[in-house]
Amino acid sequence: MGRKSVAVLDIRSSEVGVFVGEQGVNRTIVFTASKSEPYDGYEGGKFFDENGLKEAIFKAVSAVEQMCGERLRTLYVGVPGEFTVSVPKERNIGFPKKRRISPKDVQLLFDGGKEEMAGYRLIRATSMIYVTADNRRVVDPVGLSSSSLSGLLTYFYCSEYFAGVLESAFANMKISLRFLPTAFAMAAYLIPPETRDEYALFLDAGYLSSTFLVLLGNGVLAQRNCWCGKGQIAALLMERFRLPYDAAVALLSRANLYVKSNAGKTEFIHRGISYEIDVNEFVDAVKEGLDGLCEALTGFLEECTGRELEYKPLCITGEGLTEIRGALEHVTKRVNRVCEQLAPDLPYYNKPEMSSRIALIDMASDDSRKSGAFHRFFNVIGG
Repeated sequence: MGRKSVAVLDIRSSEVGVFVGEQGVNRTIVFTASKSEPYDGYEGGKFFDENGLKEAIFKAVSAVEQMCGERLRTLYVGVPGEFTVSVPKERNIGFPKKRRISPKDVQLLFDGGKEEMAGYRLIRATSMIYVTADNRRVVDPVGLSSSSLSGLLTYFYCSEYFAGVLESAFANMKISLRFLPTAFAMAAYLIPPETRDEYALFLDAGYLSSTFLVLLGNGVLAQRNCWCGKGQIAALLMERFRLPYDAAVALLSRANLYVKSNAGKTEFIHRGISYEIDVNEFVDAVKEGLDGLCEALTGFLEECTGRELEYKPLCITGEGLTEIRGALEHVTKRVNRVCEQLAPDLPYYNKPEMSSRIALIDMASDDSRKSGAFHRFFNVIGG
């Protein structure tokens, strides 16, 4: 690996991937090695098959080490939304008199909000906003003069179960693990800072699991995870049309919600077997599956009511909706909110399903650069 390269493990709900890369000019990403492996996924904060997960990880790591010609020493592990909790907190510290704010003062602000959470460990802390005594709202308060400092902060926790399974998988590999919140990494990479400064809504639509976020500045104000995605829609098609699951997944890739009514029937051939599919029933089934995601999203938005969110678009990425023509428009109508699909603005990687790996490389590269004396504790300063 090059001096500036980082290695990340991206754990999605259908596959794991190990990627080695580095930031280039203007936050471009250059990959030097990558390998993905399928596995069974997770539900309710538990993996369906822990041994299968570990085997997939071992295969991916071994392949990447062969490509690089050396052993990995540090691996940044993306923690899916299913296994993370984000806790917003408002903190305030006062000074005896007006003076310049130092990095130690910011560190003290964050330290005051650290708390133990049963079954979870703290993996990161970031700032949404800082406010000085004269009500200045700033991104970085260091160097400013004030008699107090307030901050709206976000503390990210990873489940001990997830961390334990991953540490067990790497117990004999002598690789140091560092955990990153995947959904937040994606949102921070894909949504410009100026947009997040005025609140932003984000959806990571996954294969089996999806995560909703309300963003403010460099942090997360609210989060909800739901077991909804492309895999559940495929399961619905499997039941509705009596298909094998792999055939239902393949059929879903042909979905087109723009099709006109009374379209009749069509022949679908998978692995040499022909199936007769009623097009209207197919479209209705896909919409029904999408409605589960819409209902979860609507419930989340109702919990986060506020004038500042009323007209905000919903930014969507991930592999869950990309194959379904018309899915974005259907979600827009159901939740009565403009939906925008986001993807990395990079050649060859400009697809929503690439968002997590690119965002994790980006965040890991920043963390690796900031791992010196001024950023030793969870890289909290400035998010």
